[in-house]
Amino acid sequence: MEWEVVIGLEIHAQLATRSKIFSGASTAYGAEPNTQACAVDLGLPGVLPVLNAEAVNMAIKFGLATGCTVAPRSVFARKNYFYPDLPKGYQISQYELPIVHGGEVLVELEDGSSKRVGLTRAHLEEDAGKSLHEGFEGVTGIDLNRAGTPLLEIVSEPDMRSAKEAVAYMRQIHSLVRYLGICDGNMQEGSFRCDANVSVRPKGQEEFGTRAELKNLNSFRFIERAINFEVERQIDVIESGGQVVQETRLYDADRNETRSMRTKEEANDYRYFPDPDLLPVEIVEADIERARAELPELPDAKRQRFMEQYALSDSDAGQLTASREVADYYEAVVEASAGEGKLAANWVIVELGGALNRSDLDIADSPVSAAQLGGMLKRIADNTISGKIAKDVFEAMWQGEGDADAIIEAKGLKQVTDTGAIEAMVDEAIAANPKQVEQYKAGKEKLLGFFVGQVMKASKGKANPAQVNELLKKRLSD
Repeated sequence: MEWEVVIGLEIHAQLATRSKIFSGASTAYGAEPNTQACAVDLGLPGVLPVLNAEAVNMAIKFGLATGCTVAPRSVFARKNYFYPDLPKGYQISQYELPIVHGGEVLVELEDGSSKRVGLTRAHLEEDAGKSLHEGFEGVTGIDLNRAGTPLLEIVSEPDMRSAKEAVAYMRQIHSLVRYLGICDGNMQEGSFRCDANVSVRPKGQEEFGTRAELKNLNSFRFIERAINFEVERQIDVIESGGQVVQETRLYDADRNETRSMRTKEEANDYRYFPDPDLLPVEIVEADIERARAELPELPDAKRQRFMEQYALSDSDAGQLTASREVADYYEAVVEASAGEGKLAANWVIVELGGALNRSDLDIADSPVSAAQLGGMLKRIADNTISGKIAKDVFEAMWQGEGDADAIIEAKGLKQVTDTGAIEAMVDEAIAANPKQVEQYKAGKEKLLGFFVGQVMKASKGKANPAQVNELLKKRLSD
């Protein structure tokens, strides 16, 4: 039997506010356990939550960027359940009336095609604390610093049909929230994570199969592996005569398997009701227009502009706009290089990108600044150095030896462009290789590369390659 996979994601993006969603406690990462949980976060008697206006503004920005409807009125509810890291015994979330709903995201897939994934809703809620197991024997440690941290839960429609599509969608949302500046996207710190709802059904069947929820996936690689394992598990269960149970499962990365955590709760298990301490959120047109005015240029628009303004291919523009940091770096390089758009794209994607990958660095931590790289590209453009010598200059900049001009001067790397000097080296190469000259003149034109190599070797790589090619062709045709 052929099976079809059905996937929907619930992405939790931690909003980049300095204080929590209902209190003034700090959201800074890395503090000592239980030093950033105030009385409001703990739900102590007599305290009242106060909504963080900036969290609302960030949710509106997300809604505008994805074509969602921003609700003029939304309501916070209490989601009741017991867990050791939930000090109040309930989580403040939104249920029937979320802050934004509808909308869609256009996702670029690996094969170059695109797919539209619908958004059901995005709602505001507070995070829970964290249970700690490492370093504790026989007990569990509870750190409540994260309790009350603002989250935007982004719920997709079940529109994805493979693990790769799910990863592509999640990458798109990851890029978008970082562009908007509403989430730092740090998956290692838990700022961006997701739950995946996975089911299978016979190909052609309209009705959905029973789904399992894979909880707290926090890396793109683990998401793909977890979904693929779960798909195979469900197919094996059904083909063996069993039935898939609706449940929450955890992914064990070490064993590459999912295992049952608890039976999946329904909405009525949480006994949702409107939070009596919080008024409904009323959003007026002025709030929406203020958020709209703060929107940056979004990835798709930036990609299109890069193609038009810098004459880039769709692929290069896509790579350069995948993150706001890379796009900003690239445009700073173009400015510093006096407009060398295509050359800058090649160096940022290939040379800089390769060096960053090898050193496991983000572009924000690049040892070579955009101004330095742009300055070097100016020297390629004005023929001070060749592209080959530029690689040596780049390596020296990477090692902290200064900017391009200083390195070129100190190492004597200026390109030889004196026609007389190059002509002498060309004549010497031709005189030293009479056999190859005969073969070239007999039609073996590929030998031109051999002669170019001889001249470049004689010049220690400093001869202008274009001039070398032109003079060789002229001499060898005499």
